[in-house]
Amino acid sequence: MFKLVITMDRKKFLKRGILGLGAVFTTSTILSSCKEDEPIVDETSCTVSPAETAGPFPIKTPADFIRENIVGDRTGIPLLINIKLENTNENCKPLQDVYVDIWHCDSKGNYSEYSRQLDGDFTNQHFLRGRQTSNANGEVSFITIYPGWYPGRAPHLHLEIKNQSGKSLLVTQTAFPEEVSNKVYTDTNYKGDFDTANDKDYEFRNSLNQNMATAVTGNNSDGYTLTETLKVAG
Repeated sequence: MFKLVITMDRKKFLKRGILGLGAVFTTSTILSSCKEDEPIVDETSCTVSPAETAGPFPIKTPADFIRENIVGDRTGIPLLINIKLENTNENCKPLQDVYVDIWHCDSKGNYSEYSRQLDGDFTNQHFLRGRQTSNANGEVSFITIYPGWYPGRAPHLHLEIKNQSGKSLLVTQTAFPEEVSNKVYTDTNYKGDFDTANDKDYEFRNSLNQNMATAVTGNNSDGYTLTETLKVAG
């Protein structure tokens, strides 16, 4: 079991490459293509990504957590999240200067900022939550760990896109390929196989193909990279 501790900023991270995480990731994590882990997603369609609920544990004060490294004191297999936003109101051109809020549970299924979690009260902790602003290419990145799961839900990420005025443009959730989650959850940081398949999850049952991450590549030793394209009516 290892504990992921990251203190470098985004510029240093990108300059040094994935080895900037102390060899937790490798360059091949980003550059390799694991075809068997990639779902079929129609990237040519310029329609808004599915709207989903914010869930029971939304981030309370995202403006207080403008950061790319959202790990906090949590342990788990490293995950680099690369998100690209496209504006459906402008033929899916990059959506610049909007806020991307992200939150997810830890390796055991707990959310920060709330009590009555599986492993206790995390009201005064703020792990695995953060905000970034999209660049000229509509891109943001987050350094985190692969999320765990909790009863009744498939493994997932929560995301909300807001404009500079704070108006919510999209609340959605991202699903993970089950074959990847099956590998991750053999790691001792996690609590074994998830109990709910993607197609049985109430959030994904009508739109799973659009909710699925564009690609998740990597392995348990080097970490994973999630790539996601979200289409937003900006």
